[in-house]
Amino acid sequence: MTARIETADDAQAGAPQGASSVFDFSARDIHGREQPLARWRSQVLLLVNTASACGYTPQYAGLQALYHAYRDRGFSVLGFPCNQFGAQEPGSAQQIAAFCATNYGVEFPLFDKIDVNGAHAHALWRWLKAQASGVLGTEAIKWNFTKFLVGRDGQVIRRYAPHTQPDALRGDIEMALDIPA
Repeated sequence: MTARIETADDAQAGAPQGASSVFDFSARDIHGREQPLARWRSQVLLLVNTASACGYTPQYAGLQALYHAYRDRGFSVLGFPCNQFGAQEPGSAQQIAAFCATNYGVEFPLFDKIDVNGAHAHALWRWLKAQASGVLGTEAIKWNFTKFLVGRDGQVIRRYAPHTQPDALRGDIEMALDIPA
């Protein structure tokens, strides 16, 4: 692992110097409370940048189905609303939470709206992108509903494109759940 210098932006975005796993980060939840991701240590995680007014928004139903199916085995979906793609997440945290609960019955943890690209990208998402590149080796998130599957050890297993339906991840999730912490 290559060490890097921590910047003021890193400190604000919940990134410790020399982070080596998802569990080294923290982020504000949808209610504005800072949450260390270590809270989910030893779980398999699916981190997703989400939006309420996107063509992929119906994936919330599939994400909730995955959460419901596997949460008792140590799996969680973590949703990170993002307004960087076509301004498709313009609402407040309260509006986002209400939309997700009312329209899709979302019970999995949601976080405060973040940037996933650019100078103000949350440190967690900069780290995720560095761990698993996208199409043709690019790091940038191309659209809402990009997904990162993370193993119980806090390491990225795989990155999935926005068009990949949640149900298509079941096999990978089951394999990850079968690996001991």
